[in-house]
Amino acid sequence: MKYNKKITYPLIIVGCISVIGVFSQIHEPKMNHSNMDHSSMDHSTMMSQGSTIIDNGTVLTEAGTDPFAVIQEVIAALEANDATDWSKVNIEALRQHLTEMQDMSLNVDVSQRKIENGFEAIIAPTTTRANRSLNRVLSVHPAQMESETGWKMAVKTNSEGNVYRIVVTASTPEDIAKIQGLGYIGIMAYGNHHQPHHWAMASGDNPHEGHSSSTSSHEHADKESADHDQHTMTHDE
Repeated sequence: MKYNKKITYPLIIVGCISVIGVFSQIHEPKMNHSNMDHSSMDHSTMMSQGSTIIDNGTVLTEAGTDPFAVIQEVIAALEANDATDWSKVNIEALRQHLTEMQDMSLNVDVSQRKIENGFEAIIAPTTTRANRSLNRVLSVHPAQMESETGWKMAVKTNSEGNVYRIVVTASTPEDIAKIQGLGYIGIMAYGNHHQPHHWAMASGDNPHEGHSSSTSSHEHADKESADHDQHTMTHDE
């Protein structure tokens, strides 16, 4: 049997090229994240977005709506900090505050509309605990927000104290457009004070002392809510 060399040689060459291409794909190196040595990576660049550096150099990236992740991160930071005084550490206070953040984010019904110079929102907690949480958060957030941004928040409740009306206003066209875009949950999440507060709570310097949910009974919490209604919020008739 005779072979046609003019046909056979080109076919052999094409076949070899194909085999080489297949093997190159098989052996092409791929990044395996499961076996990656994260200890050798430069996390400072990756953490430059969405992270907050506390005064002592501690960097927290979690904002607060994933309680387990926040607590894990804080514990790791406490362990890495030689100045940590474990006799003052209070992770439970942080957990309770994170519960409040969950409540104000998830356990509420919200309707809102744009108004002149800002927006108005009606917030109805869907659980009794969420009502207490929202009462405490709204008793401190307006002052915190105004000190950071200059924006003003007025808070009112209905006569039963279980529906909240907030009016947020600003003085410049740029800020008015911003707060209208942010709306209720954006206003509550805005700013860089959350991570420093979480660090302070966990390390033993609770900035929300007296406003946390660490009451020993519902009666005490209800009294606290009533006091806040009387002194820091006005009722809608």
